[in-house]
Amino acid sequence: MAAGSQNSSHSPDEPGEFASRIVVCPHCKGDSVYHSSNSARPFCSPRCRALDLGAWANEDFRVADGIPVGDTRIDDV
Repeated sequence: MAAGSQNSSHSPDEPGEFASRIVVCPHCKGDSVYHSSNSARPFCSPRCRALDLGAWANEDFRVADGIPVGDTRIDDV
């Protein structure tokens, strides 16, 4: 087998070297198991997933769309 191809047959649901791993929960920053058995992944729990969704719905998070309102450019000073 070529280097790097030995794990290519493993799916995330099958046992293997890359079957699951610990990642940082985007909401609480705690440990989260990134595996198909964790239905809230990448979050550590359904609660963290719901709180994050609520923050997006509340517009606490926003996607930047250019220069923020009120910012001046150096040419304007």
